[in-house]
Amino acid sequence: MRLRTVLLVIAILLIAGFVALNIEEFTRVSVLSLGFTTIQISLGLLMLGLLLATLLIFMANTLYIQSKNVLEARTHTRELNAQRELADKAEASRFTELRTYLEAQVVAEQQRETALGTVLADRFAQQQKILLARMDQTDNTLAAYMGELEQRLLKAATPTARQLSSHEGNATFR
Repeated sequence: MRLRTVLLVIAILLIAGFVALNIEEFTRVSVLSLGFTTIQISLGLLMLGLLLATLLIFMANTLYIQSKNVLEARTHTRELNAQRELADKAEASRFTELRTYLEAQVVAEQQRETALGTVLADRFAQQQKILLARMDQTDNTLAAYMGELEQRLLKAATPTARQLSSHEGNATFR
C-alpha cells in the first residue's frame, strides 16, 4: 500500500475511535438554523455525515482519476507497442535493404573482377603473342646472322683451302 492510503486509513480509524468515545455528544439534539428555517438535529451526526459525504466524494474523484490514468496508460502502452513494432519493422527493413545493397555491391565487384580478369588474360595473351613473335623474329635474325657467318667462314675457308692446295702443289713440285 502507498503511504497516502495508509495515512487515510489511520485517519479514518482515529475519527471512528473519537466518535465511539464521544457518541453521547454526537447524538445530542440541537437546534440548527439553515437561514430560512430551523431544524432540530444532532450536530455531531450532521458533521459526521458531512465528513463521510466529503470523504466519499473525494474517494470517488480519486477513483475516477486513477481509472482515467490507468486507461491512458493502457492507451499509451498500446501506442508504444505499435510504435515499437513499426520501429522493429523499419529496422528489419533497413537491414534487409542494407543486405540487398551489400549483395548488389558484391555482385558488382565480382563482375568487375571478372571483367578485369578477362582484360588481364587478353592482355597477357596479346603480350605472349608479341613476345613469341619477337622471339621468332630474334630466332630468324640469329639464324640469318649465323648463316651469314657460316657463308663468310666458308668463303674465307675456300681461298685458304686453295692457297693450301696451291702451296701443297708447289711443295710437291720442288
